Amino acid sequence: MAPIAVPTNDAIPPAPVDANDDLAEVKAKIAAGNVGKKSWASYAVPPDNAIRRYLKAGGIDLYNGYPAYKQADSVYDNVRDTERVLRDGREFVDPGTRADPEKKALFAAAKEVITLTKHIGTELVGVQLKDLDDKQRDELALLIAERGVVFFRDQDLSPQKQLELGKYLGDGEVYDFGTLATVPSLGPGITLIWEKARSYQRSYRLPWPEYNGYNGQGWHVDGPTATEQGESSYTHLHHDSVPSDSGDTTWASGYAAYDKLSPGFKKFVDGLTGIYRSNTTAKNSKNPDGPRIPKFERAPLVRTHPVTKWKTLFVADRGLVGIEGFDKTESEVIIKYLVSVYNQSQEIAVRFKWTPGASAIWDNRVTNHAAVRDFDWSQANERHGTNVISVGSTKPYFDPKSKSRGEALGIEGWLDPALDTEKWFELYHL
Repeated sequence: MAPIAVPTNDAIPPAPVDANDDLAEVKAKIAAGNVGKKSWASYAVPPDNAIRRYLKAGGIDLYNGYPAYKQADSVYDNVRDTERVLRDGREFVDPGTRADPEKKALFAAAKEVITLTKHIGTELVGVQLKDLDDKQRDELALLIAERGVVFFRDQDLSPQKQLELGKYLGDGEVYDFGTLATVPSLGPGITLIWEKARSYQRSYRLPWPEYNGYNGQGWHVDGPTATEQGESSYTHLHHDSVPSDSGDTTWASGYAAYDKLSPGFKKFVDGLTGIYRSNTTAKNSKNPDGPRIPKFERAPLVRTHPVTKWKTLFVADRGLVGIEGFDKTESEVIIKYLVSVYNQSQEIAVRFKWTPGASAIWDNRVTNHAAVRDFDWSQANERHGTNVISVGSTKPYFDPKSKSRGEALGIEGWLDPALDTEKWFELYHL
């Protein structure tokens, strides 16, 4: 199994409640505000830790329906608005490009820097995200781009500060996903990760592809899976409440996945164009009154990261549906193998054990992630967090002159020469 990042403390005290706020009274007011509210999804009283966090942050109206929802049809305008930002020539500057390569300012703020695995995952102990200055934020962006995902525990972090950091990492832009549940009063851009905010109960016994046809269990990225007009960059997930025995998340490195390929297969996939299906649907411009349809986009199957300049294999279990220039059957064979590199390579993954107040920030351009669905419906209210996804570059690209991470760092054992016939027979005992 993937290495697990576990908490170093036995218990994390809840955030303090203002002396003037009685928690039971607040919960009663939230419940009263939910009465009569109608939506395609669900209204409910959030966990105690979430309420404490909101009360401390201030400026959040909990008494007129929790969570907040938009009208269902507005999702299309939101998606179009994000695409407009990208189409109109937005010049994205990744903050990681401005960073000190040694990250001295960021590391100076940490009590300890823990490298969780060789290829992915770093935990910064003692760093408060709300206190980072711009120089430290730039260095954090570079660290995430290099390590794939960075973890923080015991965060004193308001939703407002989380949204502010997301906009900084996205050079001023975050994604608005329309109909998803959001934090009241904060507008678009900060959504909830909370099973209670869903309109249906999932079966945690069945693999998700077998359950309502929804393939949310497999490896995926947040935001647009890929697009010629733009891509998501960083995601910041903060959990204020989690089950004590379940609900972990796993990430896998696209850098290391690419380095796992043989020299011959690297040459084969370099320069190929993937066909990606969007996670959301939109109105059909040719038939506005007809059924909603997904979007299909073209993007490099192997792409060059704009900050590190390393090659990464951009393959998700959901989203990648074909390869340009190949028949459907041929594409399926290639995609199945590339997905298996992620599924069968535990050494390129890291698994994080959430604790209340923990944050994870990852780079969607170089990682896949998947929630570990081992919690049941009775625990659904316990897993509650807020999520911000930053808008990325205007167009993913592949530079044939770029190096893999293994090549750039000279990682021994990941740079096997091409297999000639004699070496092939020796390796496979034929």
